[in-house]
Amino acid sequence: MWRPKYVESRSVSSSRPDDVMHKSPFSAGMSYSLPPPMTFVKFTCMIVSINLVNDMTTKLNKIDLNLFVVFDAIYTERNLTRVAERLSITQPAVSNALTRLRKTLNDPLFVKTGTGMQPTALAESISDRISAALHQLQAASAQGERFDPFTSKRLFRVSLVDLHSLIILPGLLSGFQGTAPQVELSLVRIPRRDTRKALQQGTIDIASDIPMPDSSDLISRTIMKDRYVCAMRPDHPLGSGPLTLERYLQLTHLHVSSRPQGASPVDIVLRKLGARRKLGLQMQSYLNIRDILHKTDMVATLTECSAREMGLRMLRLPVEVPPIELRLYRHIRSDGDEAVQWMFDQIAGRTVRANDTEQHHRVDQN
Repeated sequence: MWRPKYVESRSVSSSRPDDVMHKSPFSAGMSYSLPPPMTFVKFTCMIVSINLVNDMTTKLNKIDLNLFVVFDAIYTERNLTRVAERLSITQPAVSNALTRLRKTLNDPLFVKTGTGMQPTALAESISDRISAALHQLQAASAQGERFDPFTSKRLFRVSLVDLHSLIILPGLLSGFQGTAPQVELSLVRIPRRDTRKALQQGTIDIASDIPMPDSSDLISRTIMKDRYVCAMRPDHPLGSGPLTLERYLQLTHLHVSSRPQGASPVDIVLRKLGARRKLGLQMQSYLNIRDILHKTDMVATLTECSAREMGLRMLRLPVEVPPIELRLYRHIRSDGDEAVQWMFDQIAGRTVRANDTEQHHRVDQN
């Protein structure tokens, strides 16, 4: 690296025309030579970089880093009361932290609306970086510390599709009573289009969904493969014999999908045949399906494992519908988080596969 060259003025003889001698500001009897043009540019850039680092350090010194924890919680919860509960602080403390953040960043950050605290453009632009930084700090602080599920009070934020939670939650929570009695599990409903972003930002730790396009920043594992069946109450008046397409279309169907729009796999197949089901009820949740099907003559096209879980009679569909596949996802950032990896393995361990012999022997072949 070039360094300023200080010499006695009487002994300097310039061998280059661009060596210009100047009086040193440090000594009246000293002179120094300027560096070559390119070296001077590098030296200037170095000074600018140092100034930028100093400026950043000055700004960070003015900000309590705990305020970013509050920012991340507000962005996730959109409700100051829930933020206070999540962080185990008072609501006035949350409000005070938000006021300090607004003053420091010179932006409202969050605006109160009828649907909660909505982020401003600035808040949206920095939210993912703040979330990622907090997760990295958490992972760094956890290095060298072994995760003990029995004593941990960790809160895990997980997004599961309805049929997945229906199948695994009872057994999962039952197992936690003995192995991880103090962990908290928060089920978060995330629109499918936002699942990847939520994992990247750290809004959720783990998610289950149908296969998403491969991504280098997501780790996935297939946790369920299952086929669709026509499900109904055990004493349904439907007679014996094969379930023909004609009879299937005459039945009144209950349709369930987490998406408000879009055709289901069976409807896509029927559309190609120029056929259409008669829908009596459309739902976005599996919550009340069991009671409705057990108390009415409606039928539903469900996955075999969910129909079995509800104690329903199952008939083979009259058309070939591709089986459903679910995957479990976590962000690669969690490679440094032993707790998330543990929870990921616990959920993945509750695998339900379509080729399980025990599943299929109860499906009526007629």
